[in-house]
Amino acid sequence: MEQSLTCRTEDKYANPSVFCQSFVPLLNSMSKVTLTILSPASHRLSGKEHSVFTGVAIVHCTSQEDNQLETDIIDFYEETKVKFAELSEDLLWEYIDSGEPMDKAGGYGIQALGGMLVESVHGDFLNVVGFPLNHFCKKLAEMYYRPAKHTIHRVKHDSIPYVESFENLSDVEKDCSTSSKTCEAKKGVHDGVCKTRGSGSSVPCTPRLQNGLEETPPHCSQKLAKIFDLLDGFKASKTLFAASKLKVFDKLKDKGALKAMEIADKINASVHRTERLLDACVALGLLEKTHQVYRNTELANMYLVSDAPFSFHEYINYSNDHLWSHFTHLDSTIVEGRGPHETPHKKTCDGTHGPEVEERCMRVNHCTLKITARDIVTAFDLSKYSSACDLGGGTGALAHELVGTYPEIKVNVFDLPEIIKHSSLFQPENLDFRRLTFTSGNFIEDALPAADLYILSRVIHDLPDEKLNHLLRKVSDACHPGKSGLLIAEIILDEDKKEPRGLLQALTINEEGKQRSGTEYKKLLENHGFNRIQIKTTGNLLDAIFAVRR
Repeated sequence: MEQSLTCRTEDKYANPSVFCQSFVPLLNSMSKVTLTILSPASHRLSGKEHSVFTGVAIVHCTSQEDNQLETDIIDFYEETKVKFAELSEDLLWEYIDSGEPMDKAGGYGIQALGGMLVESVHGDFLNVVGFPLNHFCKKLAEMYYRPAKHTIHRVKHDSIPYVESFENLSDVEKDCSTSSKTCEAKKGVHDGVCKTRGSGSSVPCTPRLQNGLEETPPHCSQKLAKIFDLLDGFKASKTLFAASKLKVFDKLKDKGALKAMEIADKINASVHRTERLLDACVALGLLEKTHQVYRNTELANMYLVSDAPFSFHEYINYSNDHLWSHFTHLDSTIVEGRGPHETPHKKTCDGTHGPEVEERCMRVNHCTLKITARDIVTAFDLSKYSSACDLGGGTGALAHELVGTYPEIKVNVFDLPEIIKHSSLFQPENLDFRRLTFTSGNFIEDALPAADLYILSRVIHDLPDEKLNHLLRKVSDACHPGKSGLLIAEIILDEDKKEPRGLLQALTINEEGKQRSGTEYKKLLENHGFNRIQIKTTGNLLDAIFAVRR
């Protein structure tokens, strides 16, 4: 069905006339003209979204001094999306019996009883009523407040004299923001490039405002927003680092809620600067603020308070004190081809840095493994295994979760003597230590303890190929064919290697190490005698891989 409107306006200054004609089809998701909703059996629009299009053509006629008629033609369309509620058959018949839909485009009038059928409207409401008045008025403003001369292109039409075309106005650009091929063809625009008439050449397409100045296209603003997010990303990280190092979240956990002045007093800092830090934390969703009083969010209490069960406090401070410097000098690292001086992996804790540094490295590893341990040990059913050996298991965080999840399993944590001597600092209460042992050794040089299940957590990515192949051969030789399993916890890259988290992490890996995709891990394990390989993306810090000795 169509709905038409013809209107005439007079300009008291130049004596022009404006004639406009509109056509209103209703299109559903199948892009077919919807003639009626009068069939309750079909319920064609019930519970669905459809589009109401109004096409408008405006002819602006002016009589010149030589009595020749000059016309300007502007045409545009407006789209509004309308979603109907789920309509019962009784309601439809009641509406039909009212007689209202018999003379309406699409069978309903949103401004009258038809409005009760509508659940939501996205766009110009008056467009659904019958005419896009707001858009129409903008076009009239363009006609009577013309742009600079260099933005006007005269176009010759067969049936009427020269017409001034305003197709490069910003509103027309917005009109054509849909994927309409007709609109793109009319403008000669594709991906921000204008094709000149009569040639295949292209030039950058930059809309102009009515004052002749260039307007930034909407798609450019969206792209710039991405750049701004990246530019400001380090500021958000540093805000988190500063608040954590100053133990702002701890102070608020102890007192419940404090004013900026009270927090500044507790951390011995400037009141003005402290308030700015607190407000930034509010903007990042780390704190809440009510009537100048600050308190922790649930997120902060769970992960940012230093003594919380799943606290990230140690890793945040490590990122600030060590990883930050790696990324600060990333350009030099890339040019010189050298790896970072230090990584959070326990191999850093090799006894050469002193007891305090060793213990701190272990705290960093412990807090991150506690966060992800449950997702790792439950990614696959490991209940059939009675014994496990966690190679390089550090503080035993993964072993704690294994013992707590599988009542029959016994776990042996195998790591360097310098690591094992600190492991007692990280043992939780109420754990069945009869099923948990710690053994000193070097998994590269020493014989491996016997076990049904071997575990490699955050080991593979940090080893050069020679050492990695040597270790996997040792594990393969220690396994019983068809019975023993291997559980791996690592960041797994997506196959296209486009997801940023693993790739950014790879920037801090030693030169000889590497992150791998699931396919690469599968090939690596198959080369060392493993099959029935399963890969699971956990959505946590680490992903999981399980394989059985062939």
